[in-house]
Amino acid sequence: MPDRPYTVLSCAVSLDGYLDDASERRLVLSDDADLDRVDAERARSDAVLVGAATVRHDNPRLVLRSPQRVQERLEGGRPASPVKVTVTATGKLDPGCAFFTTGDVEKFVYAASDAVDEARAQVGACATVVDAGSPVDLTWIAADLSSRGVRRLLVEGGGTVLTQFLAAGSADELQLVVAPFFVGDSRARRFVDDGHFPWTPGRPAVLLETRRVGGVVRLRYALSDRGGTP
Repeated sequence: MPDRPYTVLSCAVSLDGYLDDASERRLVLSDDADLDRVDAERARSDAVLVGAATVRHDNPRLVLRSPQRVQERLEGGRPASPVKVTVTATGKLDPGCAFFTTGDVEKFVYAASDAVDEARAQVGACATVVDAGSPVDLTWIAADLSSRGVRRLLVEGGGTVLTQFLAAGSADELQLVVAPFFVGDSRARRFVDDGHFPWTPGRPAVLLETRRVGGVVRLRYALSDRGGTP
């Protein structure tokens, strides 16, 4: 298979490293300025990937917000928004989710081998379902997306998917936004799970940029030799 796409991991955390709190309501970590930054990152990307849990719980649309960016993509011969990608171990997805109903773009569901039939029964009419092995192999998925023309992949979460990309060393860049408050609840979801990661005190990630965006701070790290090059 061809090399994997240039892969950017993007997420927002609290000062103590949480993606969310433990309440029923979704914790808002980004402000309008940062949401516009994310929109610009999506506009640069060929595909946006989130885990199935994010599709179910957050119901993201994953389409561009800015009409100007949409127009620029169309004028460049690209779809109005990037291809949508999700990954599932169970195949349990609702075809009524905004992931599937919003945006006239291709949608791909990469399912574990024993969940392919379930995924096709649920969303096969509105997405391309691909057998991604057992367990799901994110490195293979990235290479398969590359074979389908994806050159730049934006991964927006959630924590399990981010952990898997990081542990596999299958990302080139991390854009970590830090919100100016604490969650302080160990029941909440942290940025990553336990794991063995390539970046250690003896081999740290390379900080490319620190930038204030509205009321938050974005830290941009290179995670590979080509990190920060596009």
